[in-house]
Amino acid sequence: MSFTDYFTRRAEFDIFPLEEGDLEAAATLHRHRFAAPWSDGEIHALLTQDTVFGFAARQTSGGFRPSFGGFVLSRAAAGEAEILTIGVDPRFARSGLGWRLMQAVTREALVKGAEAIFLEVDETNEAAIGLYRKLGFSKVGERRAYYQGAGGARTAALVMRLDLR
Repeated sequence: MSFTDYFTRRAEFDIFPLEEGDLEAAATLHRHRFAAPWSDGEIHALLTQDTVFGFAARQTSGGFRPSFGGFVLSRAAAGEAEILTIGVDPRFARSGLGWRLMQAVTREALVKGAEAIFLEVDETNEAAIGLYRKLGFSKVGERRAYYQGAGGARTAALVMRLDLR
């Protein structure tokens, strides 16, 4: 631990249901994390669907401008859940927010009767793939040339599944 660590306090976050007041921050974060970002209107349109739910990581420790640490959006229907999108602010990467958001989604998916959760992740996103594997997800398929990066390069989406029951 460095000397400055004794005088700086890490931001503390709690996980809350995603609300309308979070949409602008969620869209801003999505714009910074994804090559094909969603607007706050698109996120709102999803969130108002009966089968869609989400969670937000909001800073609960002091500070003049509390931070929005990340969010996850999911859908549950017919015994299955799907992660629609998840993003964590890079300032808080590797702090456990992604893990906590995914745990919240998993619990809610179970409540909604899901027996499995699916997601798609860019094959080059090693940090996310590592997180999903630690959570128990395994690869069940691949969509070739699914994602297009800023430079035009195309990468595969790995389809991953977690059995809940």
